[in-house]
This record gives sequence, C-alpha cells and structure tokens, in this order.
Amino acid sequence: MSAPIAPVPAGVRVRVPAKINLTLKVGAPRPDGFHPLATVYQAVSLFDEVIASWDDPGQFSIVHSGEGAGEVPVDDRNLAVRAAKLLAERHGDGLPLGVALSIHKAIPVAGGLAGGSSNGAAALLACATLWALDLSDEQLLVLAAELGSDVPFALVGGTALGSGRGEQVAPVLGRGSYHWVLGFGRKGLSTPAVYRTYDDLQPHAPPPEVSDELMAALRSGDAERLGPALDNDLQPAALRLQPQLRQTLETGLEYGALGAVVSGSGPTVAFLVRSEAAAVDLCVALTADGVVRTARTVTGPVSGARLLP
Repeated sequence: MSAPIAPVPAGVRVRVPAKINLTLKVGAPRPDGFHPLATVYQAVSLFDEVIASWDDPGQFSIVHSGEGAGEVPVDDRNLAVRAAKLLAERHGDGLPLGVALSIHKAIPVAGGLAGGSSNGAAALLACATLWALDLSDEQLLVLAAELGSDVPFALVGGTALGSGRGEQVAPVLGRGSYHWVLGFGRKGLSTPAVYRTYDDLQPHAPPPEVSDELMAALRSGDAERLGPALDNDLQPAALRLQPQLRQTLETGLEYGALGAVVSGSGPTVAFLVRSEAAAVDLCVALTADGVVRTARTVTGPVSGARLLP
C-alpha cells in the first residue's frame, strides 16, 4: 500500500476551546476506580491551537509554546501524542504514518479547564485530516472516550450534559450566551489529589444528579438565575488543598459576580457576570487585588475543536 500524499508544509491547524463545569456532581468510586459523574460542560472562548505536520513514519513528536509550555510532558503522558498514536494504530491500515505536533497554549496547565484533554481532541481531528482518514464524528468520539473523560466534550463543544465518568456527552438545550471571568490560580492542582481529598471528605457520596434548577436556568437563558445554581462537589476538596481559593471566590462575589465556581478539579475559578463591561471590570479588580495570578474574560458557549484555514 502506498503512503498517503502529504499536504502543504504548513500542515493542519485546529483550534480547540477550554471547558468549564457549570455543575459537577460526583458519586462514590466505581469498581474500576473511576467516579461516576453528572456534569454540565460549557466550552468557552479560551483556545489552544494545534498544528499537525508530516513527520517520518513512526515518529510522533511534539513541541509547545505559550501558557505553561514548560510544564507539559512531551512523551506518552501527553494526550495529544497518545491521540495521534491511537489514531494511527486503529485506523492507519498499515500506512507509514508519522506526525509533528506543535501546540500553542492559552489554556492553563492543571487548571481544571481540560487543557490536556482539549489538546488530545484537537490532535485526533488534526491527524485524521492530515492523514486523510475517512472517519465519522462517531468514530472520533469513540477514540476520544478511550483517551480521557473530558476529551469527547472537547470535540463536541457548546453546552452538554456529561455522564458516566464524563465521557458520555449529550447536547443541552439552552438559550443565549454568557459572559465569564476566569481567575487563574498561582499553581496547578493535581486531579488525582483532588479526588482523593474528595473521597476523604465524602466517603459515602450519593449517586450524582444534575439539579433541575440549573437545567431550567439554561433553558431560560437567564444569567441571574444561572449564577446561584453553579455547583461543584469537588470545590471543598480544592479549597482544602488550596485554601486561598476561598478568598478568590469571595472577592469575585463582592465585586458583583452573579455566581462563582471552581471549574473541574481547579484551581481556576469561573465567575459569571452580567455583561462584557462587567467582565472587564471584574477582571481588572481580581488582578489588582492580587487574588489570582491573572484573569481572562471569555464567553460561552462556543464550538468544539474546529479546523482553521
């Protein structure tokens, strides 16, 4: 079988968003060690960019630039590398495939925003396009679910209900868009450490279930109703590991945020606000008070991983 024909040297570019968890309900560990989850994801306008270019057969290399680039592994611990290898193994049909991945990061590492998972999703899409593999969206989602709990949502984007360990996603019917401020922590949080702390705090957690109030708020498109419904079962564990997050949450609410929640396993805090102007004001206030490393204004929902020209 002949090798595929390489495209233009610039390769294939994919933009992929960060996610926040509007709610994250966590059950007791399953026999396989994973926690059952009920969550509502929202993709927001903070993006990493992944470029996939041809490399020698069997070569899977990666370089990073931007936010936290020096903290990202470049071996098989990296979800983007694992995504490329999994795709070649399952759908390469013996072709001599290789890829050089270049990732420019804006999503913080270990920030609870699924930066690594987003990169894995982007690598799946970029490599499938680069190698001209004829895969359906459903086939990509199957691979994404093998890679990690948040990877399928990074492909889908928008606002979605996550179940299982988070890998089963279904669109949520909602209205409007929302203005957020993301407050970045000064250091990352280990997801396994947060879950271990959660298990210590909640040894008999009930089955997870998303609240009716949050779903109703999304259907109404009312930010003032959504704010109080934001919720995260992992937040007490994140606060136990990084107590300073409590001040971050309180400061944002004092400055007028409609709601505040630690996203995922943290330490990024997502603040819901009324308008773009309110987002800018809160971003400045949080940074000036020194309760965050930095802050960004974003909107959501946005689309999942997408090819760029």
